Amino acid sequence: MGIRDWSGKRVLVIGTGLSGIGAVKLLCAAGACPVLFDGNGKLSEDEVRRKLPEGLQADIVIGDLPGSVAEAVEVVVPSPGVPVDSEFMEGFRKRGIPILGEVELGYLFSKGKLVAITGTNGKTTTTSLVGQIMEEYYGSVFVVGNIGKPYTESALSASEESVTVAEISSFQLETTDCFRPQVSAILNITPDHLNRHHTMENYVHVKERIAARQTGDEVCVLNYEDGYTRDFGTRCPARVVYFSSGHELEEGLYLKGEDIWRAWEGKKERLMNIHEMNLVGMCNVENVMAAIAISMCMQVPVDRILDTVRRFKAVEHRIEFVASKGGVDYYNDSKGTNPDAAIQGIRAMAKPTVLIGGGYDKGSDYDEWIEAFGGKVKYLVLVGQTADKIDACARKHGMDGEKIFRAGSFAEALQACTEHASEGDAVLLSPACASWGMFANYEERGRVFKEYVNSLPD
Repeated sequence: MGIRDWSGKRVLVIGTGLSGIGAVKLLCAAGACPVLFDGNGKLSEDEVRRKLPEGLQADIVIGDLPGSVAEAVEVVVPSPGVPVDSEFMEGFRKRGIPILGEVELGYLFSKGKLVAITGTNGKTTTTSLVGQIMEEYYGSVFVVGNIGKPYTESALSASEESVTVAEISSFQLETTDCFRPQVSAILNITPDHLNRHHTMENYVHVKERIAARQTGDEVCVLNYEDGYTRDFGTRCPARVVYFSSGHELEEGLYLKGEDIWRAWEGKKERLMNIHEMNLVGMCNVENVMAAIAISMCMQVPVDRILDTVRRFKAVEHRIEFVASKGGVDYYNDSKGTNPDAAIQGIRAMAKPTVLIGGGYDKGSDYDEWIEAFGGKVKYLVLVGQTADKIDACARKHGMDGEKIFRAGSFAEALQACTEHASEGDAVLLSPACASWGMFANYEERGRVFKEYVNSLPD
């Protein structure tokens, strides 16, 4: 839905987080009349107003939305956290009111080239790496989206020479329409957010929307080892470039032994050994191959790409080495918010591991995660809403109940890890669950973990 003239339009922006504030700033700059709404009655208008630049003209409504305001709305911009199939949103849809997310809004105003990356896991690492590669080659680069920087914040600063690299979640893809990257990527699709999307079929369909507007002149990078993305490759409207950790491809990036190879324009060549990277785990080998493929398709010379890859450090909260204390290595994988991501975390460990798991229940199953322990987890510490569910699953798969501890708090969980880890072990925070209910987000959870580790005596 490409609205050409925003001047004077009454736009309801739902949610007062980063995306909502970013949307309001952009709409005001475009001459629109935004109403910033949050149903959380515990917020105060002054608290929300302080998030906005001084002098910015925007109405703020907290609690219940008056009928007169709802009736005057011409466009709705919901936060990614607002379910698009809710009764509240359905009321606008029935009236034919356009609904577009903050990412779509940013796209409509932005200029230059766009790279968009989605997937259940690996998005942040891949987006950060691609962003660094683009910045070191092109200069004018904006890294935005689910990575924590609203697209709308940079949209008006972009030029025709700019490159925007966007991490896009399934929640954000639900409210895209015109969104059309020059290069897109779907890294993998495994069960997640089914409490929001209801079925795996819906979740897969939403992920595929990242390439919905692309044409044969554009590129979609896909994981050959993932059944969902490989299937999508047969009907994707863009030109498909695969990466693979298990097959030698005729075209694309692939792993052969411990070397990354590329098959391109009829030639095959070795690019690098995986031990030249600072990242650990097979998941990161796949992320790097995806980043190389994306960057090649953005016309960055391969030698420049590999130079950046060799220097790139792990993203905070994703299998991030924190410190070694008393001969125990501590890793922060707080971004492992679903079982598949947590599987990658435990696979990356090379030592007997004390593992912290549990948190908010998104409706996930934990069987495959528990099976991936493979005798590597010497002690399992559980916290949060899912503790009972994971405990039962671990026992079902033969884990000794004496090696499972249900902590009453995160602080107690951290203490239990220190007590049960011995010299030569690893302690891994990789919860397989969201942080909600205990923390505002996975970043806060990871920071608390790191503060605890760094406070331990050397």
